[in-house]
Amino acid sequence: MSSDHRAALGLYRAYFLEPAAFFYVLVAVVTTPRRASLILAGFGLALTALAIPNIEVTLKAAQNHTLNVAGTPPVAIYTVSNAVALFEVPVIVVAAAVMLYGTTWFERAIGAFIVGLGTLSVLLTFSRGAYLALFVVAIVLALTHRLRILLLVLVVVVIAAALRLPGVTKRIAQELNLSDPRNSLFPRFQLWGVTMRMLAHRPIFGSGLSGFASAINPYRNGYAELQIYPHNILLNFWTETGLLGLVAFGWLMVKTVIATLAGWLHGSSGWRPYQLGVLLFVVAVLAHGLVDVPFFKNDLSLQFWAFLGLAAAATRWDPALKPAGAPTPLRYKGNDERGRPDHR
Repeated sequence: MSSDHRAALGLYRAYFLEPAAFFYVLVAVVTTPRRASLILAGFGLALTALAIPNIEVTLKAAQNHTLNVAGTPPVAIYTVSNAVALFEVPVIVVAAAVMLYGTTWFERAIGAFIVGLGTLSVLLTFSRGAYLALFVVAIVLALTHRLRILLLVLVVVVIAAALRLPGVTKRIAQELNLSDPRNSLFPRFQLWGVTMRMLAHRPIFGSGLSGFASAINPYRNGYAELQIYPHNILLNFWTETGLLGLVAFGWLMVKTVIATLAGWLHGSSGWRPYQLGVLLFVVAVLAHGLVDVPFFKNDLSLQFWAFLGLAAAATRWDPALKPAGAPTPLRYKGNDERGRPDHR
């Protein structure tokens, strides 16, 4: 249980209550693929506002020969570049599915813009966890397409081009060398060890929301870094919400995968890109979450529940997913199933 009940209550409201309320709002109002595309466009605007200043400061640092990718990369918005990547990667992966499978030029254009700008921005954050998430998602997305061989070759070409960027190559090499003092994996291993020692004494309730930093103090055993989360998605939920919260998160992920996979395989053409996008979002969260914290932050928790809301809305409103004989959901007057004027 958290040692600071006031802080824990505030985080509970910010990470669960308010975003979950937004989830239900989206399920109620996103009744057509057109409306789903507007939600994606909104996240695209947020990504643009975040990406452009961060790209600018990184390129200026490179131009002035002050860019040090072995240390902390420059950042214009947020305090660390990892936070930029954590927000942008989920938007990119949903947009990638819409870019590839969208049924209107508007959707494909939004998707292509987000993928292009977002990928450049993520590359310049030099976030190794983000690189891993994008790599895994790119492979999965390519395998869904009938031109999978061509797309896999394209993925390899893009990766080869990215590796020619000196900063990217240096950052990855640094991560593969455990003896490098700037390597972040070894400190992660230490942090996870500290976390497991703490959880051995608090296996049911964990440290509670806002309680991790103080809860691990008796178990540091030489570990000096100040962290407020264990930087692993399983340990994050176990420490913050206890075993029950971890099980609930696992159940939510499984249900989302089952629902989005069914929507992708059996849904109507307008909704299928969004179902696949949210499925890829889950893949990205789990991949990125191996070494980072892709949920416990105000913007990330809202984004998490918003994308799950898109999938739930698709499942609710897609007539192709309704059992035979089930009543067709009411649409807003004046619009057809894609949100276009209905003149019938």
